[in-house]
Amino acid sequence: MKNKNIRALSKEEITTFFTEKGDKAFRAKQVYEWVWQKSARSFDEMTNLPKATRALLNENFSINAVTIATSQISKDRTIKNAFRLYDGSIVEGVLIPTESRMTACISSQVGCSLTCAFCATGKLERLRNLDADEMYDQVAIIKKQAEEKYGIPLSNIVYMGMGEPLLNYKNVLESVEKITSPEGLGMSPQRITISTAGISKMIKKLGDDNVKFNFALSLHAANDEKRNKIMPINEQNSLEALSEALKYFYDKTGTRVTYEYIVFKDFNDDISDAKELEIFCRIVPCKVNIIEYNPIGDSEYHQTTEVRLKKFVGYLESKDIIVNVRKSRGKDIDAACGQLAGKTPLSISPLKGA
Repeated sequence: MKNKNIRALSKEEITTFFTEKGDKAFRAKQVYEWVWQKSARSFDEMTNLPKATRALLNENFSINAVTIATSQISKDRTIKNAFRLYDGSIVEGVLIPTESRMTACISSQVGCSLTCAFCATGKLERLRNLDADEMYDQVAIIKKQAEEKYGIPLSNIVYMGMGEPLLNYKNVLESVEKITSPEGLGMSPQRITISTAGISKMIKKLGDDNVKFNFALSLHAANDEKRNKIMPINEQNSLEALSEALKYFYDKTGTRVTYEYIVFKDFNDDISDAKELEIFCRIVPCKVNIIEYNPIGDSEYHQTTEVRLKKFVGYLESKDIIVNVRKSRGKDIDAACGQLAGKTPLSISPLKGA
């Protein structure tokens, strides 16, 4: 039988283990620091523990460490990683460097159960949820990459990779706790954004839990008919239901919401679409991230033109809505928004030192 994953245990449970085995209780604090603060990959790395204690840990526990199967570097310096999980599954995570920030984009599920028309991941089957430590590991690895490859510390984390974070709610929140805790990576929750395709009851739960991280909704159309077409989840989570959930979330947390809006040519990029988006933006304080579309396979959708994009953005700005136009990065290695589908060629070697 496989040994128990030690990172699934609390510090108290680890303390109980040591006392029951006749070892010193303070060993638990040492082990906890190794796995969550120092991101240890094995018990043998825990050099301040006696050999007998390390042997005891090896006999009873495992560290289900995530490893890099392959890495690719884009011409714009974006790094896409194929991460191998303890059971052999592959998920992808991306380091996105810009002039002002170093962002880790991480996955929350193996595959995805949603079938958004514009997303490559949505064409995959959802195999399982990721554990909290598997999401933590993605961040720890990408953090190390940012420091070693570019000499710049990781500044931001977005849960916008493979999967729907709010369908893995407990593990996602636990991973945030480990990433932000002083006993973990010590990052600020203000540097973390959880993105959802829109699950109303779980958005309300975020409010009930008074989360401190940033929250983004993948909107892409402020019109039920259009949103139903590209995001089937809207059929059970209409814009009216989402509006109610967003008001609830904002009332509980006071956190400004970000709307992500991919502009598709001749589908949702008209001034009439901008007007619908403007009305939706009045529900709670928000900002809008306009994202260029990254074509996948034989999709019927296409990137809008610069002229239409300029008019769309100009209309929103004329109504005093905060708009950021996000240029996609890593498109040449299928690392851009909506392109993560486990296509990283396994012939590429992991980055040195990763």
